[in-house]
Amino acid sequence: MSRVGRVERSTKETSVLVEIDLDGSGKVDVSTGVGFYDHMLDQLGRHGLFDLTVKTEGDLHIDSHHTIEDTALALGAAFKQALGDKVGIYRFGNCTVPLDESLAQVTVDLSGRPYLVHTEPEKMAPMIGEYDTTMTRHILESFVAQAQIALHVHVPYGRNAHHIVECQFKALARALRYASERDPRAAGILPSTKGAL
Repeated sequence: MSRVGRVERSTKETSVLVEIDLDGSGKVDVSTGVGFYDHMLDQLGRHGLFDLTVKTEGDLHIDSHHTIEDTALALGAAFKQALGDKVGIYRFGNCTVPLDESLAQVTVDLSGRPYLVHTEPEKMAPMIGEYDTTMTRHILESFVAQAQIALHVHVPYGRNAHHIVECQFKALARALRYASERDPRAAGILPSTKGAL
């Protein structure tokens, strides 16, 4: 049974198409018009082993906020759709990823309850190309809200803004991969004492 999500989202500000296959091989085709964001979404697909297509056209003549936000919302909705009934998955995942001087620790629970805890160094370059570094938290907030997962992201140290953001996406990719994979010992079992996720 395929675990694929497809979401199209259109507003006066953006037009977004996201497709994700949780059981892919890391094939990525991403275009948002924000180069560094594309690079981060590429990390998400490749390190999560998700086949990921993202096509966003947004009001970049204003700034990148709407484009980045709406893409994250659609991505979260597609991820939730692809998870389906969550029967037989591991549910929990965590990963710690270093990138030179930076370190990201990510833990996820595919709980059905959206919650984000996010910490990163406060003193960081404000921009990476056209990417506003304050958007990283907002991307995660938007993704969590639509995917309905609990996500804890902690960057205890780092100096280079590129590294600080990138290690978060790499660790997120791996944590999501581990949590969403099928557990061979739990075939047909929903990983919840409530009977619902």
